[in-house]
Amino acid sequence: MENKTVLFFLLCCLSILQLGQGIWLNLPASGTKCVSEEIQTNVVVLADYTVISEDHQNMQTISTKVTSPYGNTLHSKDNVTNGQFAFTTSEAGNYLACFWVDDHHKAVAGVSVNLDWKIGIAAKDWESVARKEKIEGVELELRKLEGAVEAIHENLLYLRTKEAEMREVSEITNARVAWFSVMSLGVCIGVSALQLWHLKHFFQKKKLI
Repeated sequence: MENKTVLFFLLCCLSILQLGQGIWLNLPASGTKCVSEEIQTNVVVLADYTVISEDHQNMQTISTKVTSPYGNTLHSKDNVTNGQFAFTTSEAGNYLACFWVDDHHKAVAGVSVNLDWKIGIAAKDWESVARKEKIEGVELELRKLEGAVEAIHENLLYLRTKEAEMREVSEITNARVAWFSVMSLGVCIGVSALQLWHLKHFFQKKKLI
């Protein structure tokens, strides 16, 4: 009974810590629809995409392109109804996956695409790990939970680094704004003093004062 309780608790934790997501995209007849995800470095990304259609004989084809934060193409396919891309991130930032309907096969009402996007611990092949290390049951779930905790810890460290960078940028911006305000105030005071001097000189010249 205790083992079942522990297993149930671990499964609940894993469901909360799941780092994968299924996305349903409705592509317009013209134009592009993209999905982005902010990912840190050295993270495994695995995704499957499939065109959803009731007519399996005349399925409409799509094109897809996946790019890194610096614009490097990681995956590109044309005239496909399904596909998969996998890579390990080498840059931290927003990774972009874009889909569009092929020009020569435009759909009247668009196309629906199912995207199964998995990141980090969710992209790991746990069946292979279980077979290789000969583990199962609670031990396997503990291994999954350990991997999820490590992924969350790494993500927290990444977020802390990003927060420190944003704080530094904010402090620099505040300092520049403060100096700009002081300079603007100084210019205003200088211009006001110059105007007073000019008016006084003008009135004295006209012998009004």
